Amino acid sequence: MRPVKRGQSPQDGEFDPYQSARDHLRGRIGRYCSFCERRVDASLAVEHIQPKAHPDHAHRIGTWTNFLLACANCNATKGKDPIPLDEILLPDRDNTFVAFEYTADGAVSVRAGLSEQQTAAAQKTLEMAGLDKEGYEFLDDNGKQVVVDRVSGRQEIWSSALVAREEAEAAGLNERRLQLLSRFAQASGGFSIWMKVFEGMPEVLTKLVAGHPGTAQSGCFDPMTGAVISPHPNGDDLADGSKI
Repeated sequence: MRPVKRGQSPQDGEFDPYQSARDHLRGRIGRYCSFCERRVDASLAVEHIQPKAHPDHAHRIGTWTNFLLACANCNATKGKDPIPLDEILLPDRDNTFVAFEYTADGAVSVRAGLSEQQTAAAQKTLEMAGLDKEGYEFLDDNGKQVVVDRVSGRQEIWSSALVAREEAEAAGLNERRLQLLSRFAQASGGFSIWMKVFEGMPEVLTKLVAGHPGTAQSGCFDPMTGAVISPHPNGDDLADGSKI
């Protein structure tokens, strides 16, 4: 799960309607689901961290710090229950990249070696967004039912990234190839998979971090090596941040 920094609100006051924040969010954190990392050029929803439908949080419907972006499935799976911020991990305030392990078989799991509290929070986060599920169905903008296989999708991204690495190792790296790799990764989605496949190649890691909006700004990666920095510095001073 790609960590980001949303930054200060681009306007004074609340967003009304809240959907008017979408373009600002896409500019700040990219056209990706904040949970499953899929690139979504259409039907990318303004996700309310604390659900707008819950009476305790209805007043946050237009609040910038309550927004992320989510695909139709993660949005629906997350549901309408309030989020215990101290018990889950969020990419705008925690280094969620550290929490999860992505493997070639398309699985996402909680990374070994975390503290007991971090492990529990990571597991609850996986379940909250349904990232541990194999697939899902949803209706597109035309009311047509679409079946998305999460596992196969991640396997395809892994395969593409692996081929890209083999080609980079064979041909060598220059600035043009690094830029092309970064653009390819941005177009395909799956930031964490690309970072995993290109472990040990700091020139590529730094380009991947720099190329994804909001990620370099998060402070979760060394700008010279791409190495992980944990916990998330939480420069936006968000509640219950820096848990990992």
